[in-house]
Amino acid sequence: MRRVNVRRVEGTGGNLTDVVFSWSLDNVLDENFYKRQVRKIPMEFLSKPVYMTSFIPPLLEEIRADLLSSMKTVFEDPACDPPVREVQSVQESRQNSPPKNLLYNISLKGERVAENDAVTYKPENGDIIALTDTRPNSIDDSKRSERSYLIAFIKGSRKGSDEFQIVSSKPIEFEQNMQEDGKRNTLYAVFLINLTTNICIWNSLTQGLQGGSMAIIEKVLRANSYAGGRCKICSSGSVSDSVARINSFKLNRSQKAAVLSCLATAECHHQSSVELIKGPPGTGKTNTVGSLLCALLGMKCRTLACAPTNIAVLEVAARVLSLVEESLEYGAYGLGDIVLFGSSEGMNIDDDSDLHDVFLDTRARILVRCFAQHSGWKHCLESMIHLLEGTKEDCILYMEDRTNKDNNRHREKKREKGILEDEKLEICKEREEVQYFEDPKSKKIWQMVGGQTSKGKKNKERQPKVPSPETNKLLYGAKEDKGELTQNKNNRVATGGHHDFLMSEKFVERFDFVGEQLKLFTEALYTHLPTSFISLEVVKDMVRALDLLERLKEVLHECEDVGKCADLLPELYSTREECLQSLKCLSKKFTLPNFYTDDKIKKFCLEKACLLFCTASSSVKLKMKGMAPVELLVIDEAAQLKECESTIPLQISGLRHAILVGDEMQLPALVKSKISEKAGFGRSLFERLVLLKHEYHLLNLQYRMHPSISFFPNKEFYENQISDAPNVKDGSYKKQFLQGSMYGPYSFVNVAYGKEEFENHSSRNMVEVAVVSEVVTSLFKGKLLFSFETPYCYQAFALILDQQVGKFPISHF
Repeated sequence: MRRVNVRRVEGTGGNLTDVVFSWSLDNVLDENFYKRQVRKIPMEFLSKPVYMTSFIPPLLEEIRADLLSSMKTVFEDPACDPPVREVQSVQESRQNSPPKNLLYNISLKGERVAENDAVTYKPENGDIIALTDTRPNSIDDSKRSERSYLIAFIKGSRKGSDEFQIVSSKPIEFEQNMQEDGKRNTLYAVFLINLTTNICIWNSLTQGLQGGSMAIIEKVLRANSYAGGRCKICSSGSVSDSVARINSFKLNRSQKAAVLSCLATAECHHQSSVELIKGPPGTGKTNTVGSLLCALLGMKCRTLACAPTNIAVLEVAARVLSLVEESLEYGAYGLGDIVLFGSSEGMNIDDDSDLHDVFLDTRARILVRCFAQHSGWKHCLESMIHLLEGTKEDCILYMEDRTNKDNNRHREKKREKGILEDEKLEICKEREEVQYFEDPKSKKIWQMVGGQTSKGKKNKERQPKVPSPETNKLLYGAKEDKGELTQNKNNRVATGGHHDFLMSEKFVERFDFVGEQLKLFTEALYTHLPTSFISLEVVKDMVRALDLLERLKEVLHECEDVGKCADLLPELYSTREECLQSLKCLSKKFTLPNFYTDDKIKKFCLEKACLLFCTASSSVKLKMKGMAPVELLVIDEAAQLKECESTIPLQISGLRHAILVGDEMQLPALVKSKISEKAGFGRSLFERLVLLKHEYHLLNLQYRMHPSISFFPNKEFYENQISDAPNVKDGSYKKQFLQGSMYGPYSFVNVAYGKEEFENHSSRNMVEVAVVSEVVTSLFKGKLLFSFETPYCYQAFALILDQQVGKFPISHF
């Protein structure tokens, strides 16, 4: 037996990839490789080091078994279509330093190698791949060529590209990949397993004792770790506030009792604790967890909610979001306190998803645009203020445009009468003198010059066209003196041109564009920023400013009707002034963060959020340096989470309480190695605590099963503690749509002549397929699926669509 890995297993350091790379192909094939090192995981632990190290040998054995299973599928199953890509190039990385750090940069060809293009392998960080120049027909073929078992670990990648940095288990000899004619052999990258979750577990077990919070770990070592029960100081306190928080949720008595108990626990700062909520099938576990998390969010208790899988995380996050959105008053303000993070590919969050507004990757992309210095929210705000103030430059440009148009129209009229005069003489008559006025903002003296200077010489340089002093008063908000404006029809500058400018086509187009951008950015800010950063008062100011801008937009477009224009002028100017004051106040009250990169924005969102959702393994992100502490942990589907994996979130800094929700009577975590399974590697922390007689809250009212169906599991597994809700006792659950005992609430069908067939490492029984097909056909014809709403009506409908009805009739057998 090889002993090279014993030190690594028993130690508390080293990288998991180093251990995996140290395995030869014979080691991977040897099902007894770790048998002597794997011991049965005890029910109780003497110390924290014993607790952490107890999981390391079975973890390594499970990884070995997973790697072996994948290799058998890839290299031995001819029907398998493996995830494989052709390697385009391999280059040594600058950080390559043999013999320890064998780093290479590889690029993959875009097209898929396999014949079936249905699925394209997209490498991800953490993938273990095999680099091979041929596809072996069996693992024995791999033994004959060491190059066929050259495995590598994908360390990093450029987003959206096919270029990756890998760590290789052995040096890649480029000359060995050359044929005699000097051409390079084709090299393939074949996916085997992803090591990301196992790396997180490994680091949690081996490095956990060197840092992190161990308060919760200490509470789960032994049966008497929780001795003393509830905090005596807090147990006498009132929970009336908590009751008020959950009154709006539709909870039964057992659900409400569980939630109230957990909320009371969350308010305790004197001792750490672990709460269990046991939810048998159909008892409203997800609704209970969602209500609990909503209440914790209302308490501003920084909480992490995690689960074993992305699907489980998305389900509880969607439930919470639906409850939260019902109570939002100002748009989506408040959603910034909720963050869902993890693999974008695994979670499959797109723009149409209900969870789009709380997903971290999406939030970061939106806020990056909002924070942009030259095109973001601040820029749009200043542009709108600048536009509404009616700056001198804008007004001059407009006046120049209007003057040119008026002169053109005037010339056309003269042409019609045949009295066209010299334009230069006309300009001289119109502008006979030099005018001076003071810009109240810049304090500069501006000069308005006509076609001639005071000496009567022609002005060689084109002088800027500026408004008159009277127009200047309107431009900067000064009170208009009635009767002072002249009515020179040829000089629009002197006829109150500013309100003409406000109603000009150029102004309206610019206003609409900037206003739309400002609205989008503003709504994005109060949707995605946490409430600790953007106050309700600021959000109210934002909403008021947007309402005023919308009203100003309506007035501007109404002014396009010449008949209404004069009547709307007072409202136009008053609304404009209100908008200006509102936007200027907003500019002073609220300042954006001074960082603009995607990573910094993500860290900011994670630090400030009150409620975080992710898988248990992804919670490692909350262990980043400088991250704000998490007070409370809620693990949903806790009975399906391996105890070693639960140590990842249990060690998050600042954690005071943990709430585990699950049911140990349902399916446990999947374990591939028989040795690890026998050692109890798949057992959850939830199950171990229940076996140690830890108290738990039982959800005791089921809403899903017909009473005749719930009778058996209630008696055999739950000691008759589960009651049937009224909805499963009403008439719809008593109906029988087809005649015969087979079509009652449940049936046992004995298929006596079936035969198991094995293919692709799986089995099937065609006789059973035929029986099920005929039963489904009968149900479909009886329209059972569409006669009433059932908890699984959509599942049944999907089955009908997917099932090729009548393909295997019983008579065929």
